[in-house]
Amino acid sequence: MKLFHHGAHQGVTGSCHQLSWDDGRHSLLVDCGIFQGDEAQKHGGPEIEFPLDGIQSLLLTHVHIDHCGRLPHLMAAGFEQPIYCSPPSAKLLPLVMEDAIRIGFTRSERLIDRFLEAVDALVRPLDYHQWHRIEGDVEIRLRPAGHVLGSTIFEVRLPDGSLVVFSGDLGAGTNPLLNPPTSPPEADLLVLESTYGDRLHPRSGDRQAALESILRKTLQDHGVTIIPAFSLGRTQALLYEMNGIFERLQSEGGQSLLHRVDVLIDSPLASRFTALYDDLQDYWSEEAQHLMKTDDQPLVFENLVKIGDHDEHQDTLNYIARTELPAVVIAGSGMCTGGRVVNYLKRFLDDPRTDIVFCGYQASGTPGQRLQRGAHWLRLDGKKYHVAADVHQLSGYSAHADQADLIEFVDHFESAPKRIRLVHGDYQPKRTLAKKLTEKGYQVDDF
Repeated sequence: MKLFHHGAHQGVTGSCHQLSWDDGRHSLLVDCGIFQGDEAQKHGGPEIEFPLDGIQSLLLTHVHIDHCGRLPHLMAAGFEQPIYCSPPSAKLLPLVMEDAIRIGFTRSERLIDRFLEAVDALVRPLDYHQWHRIEGDVEIRLRPAGHVLGSTIFEVRLPDGSLVVFSGDLGAGTNPLLNPPTSPPEADLLVLESTYGDRLHPRSGDRQAALESILRKTLQDHGVTIIPAFSLGRTQALLYEMNGIFERLQSEGGQSLLHRVDVLIDSPLASRFTALYDDLQDYWSEEAQHLMKTDDQPLVFENLVKIGDHDEHQDTLNYIARTELPAVVIAGSGMCTGGRVVNYLKRFLDDPRTDIVFCGYQASGTPGQRLQRGAHWLRLDGKKYHVAADVHQLSGYSAHADQADLIEFVDHFESAPKRIRLVHGDYQPKRTLAKKLTEKGYQVDDF
């Protein structure tokens, strides 16, 4: 058994791992994502630079672009093997792929349809919590990872009996729509993400209070709050909790906030994901399932507005700027590397009444990270923009486990993993987490 990395080993993005057996004659891939930020420049283009000989299948942990965005390139290189994932991931994947193809390949509807048909022919959704036999005499079992809807921890049993566990991206257990991840019983090798291996998240109560405070500040300043958020996962969690805030304020007689602050989802992709989330309620958390008994639309509220095509997007930008009405805008991309959020930044960055709220990881070299670190100006599409806006970090909304969560995940194995390989982390978080795990007696591979 050998493990090779084609991304997210010495960094956070571009997840792609290859597990081989039978002296390298057979192997499988776990994820195939794109590189982002500085890592995109370091690794060059998204082309597949490793041979596909002997690869039996691909295991897809979830459908974030840094875990599945190289699928078009993989298939263009000749990959025609099964893609195994959870049922929610199988439903969500076509939307992600369609968006990725439009950005990176073509806008031809005919070619997009052909590719989506090809992907659909390869995808094999598998139920959670059951062992499944796949190509190469391998058995796999899926368990929810709590990161986004459909995210998966894979247990992989090789023909010689060796057991490898791929954590994928683990959730922090704070997403109100998802149940927290649970640890498998054992592993000869645990491949563990380490995005936040050197820090702790604030409690969810602090997070909710901070979000409500920002909503009130938006109303008071008659400003614009811009929330760069990934279309899948973070957007739905924010909507769920905003709905709860507005419901509570309404019951307390606080009608002013409910009716005077519009919440705009300016992302057709996010709107489509949200609709699919509604269709996948069977995979929601116990908390969300319970809420459904009293609120049959927990992702929808009275002052929520969904923005459609590009013309409506431009009209919305102009209307907000002209009327100076308070508004909260949720738009992609989550790291401000593209998408409609860039147009909001261009228009409102230099206004001190603007608030920019980050609720997730910002990769090195991205505009989001520069704002997060207090940049006084920002270059967008080749032009410099002055930053007068207030920048906030709601790290309690992180979809990633923090250091304590990661250690707890390892500790809750019934038998301690024999080896741990840290991936999906920058050097310092990996080094800090490795030290903590080693101090507890775990065997951590060098990196």
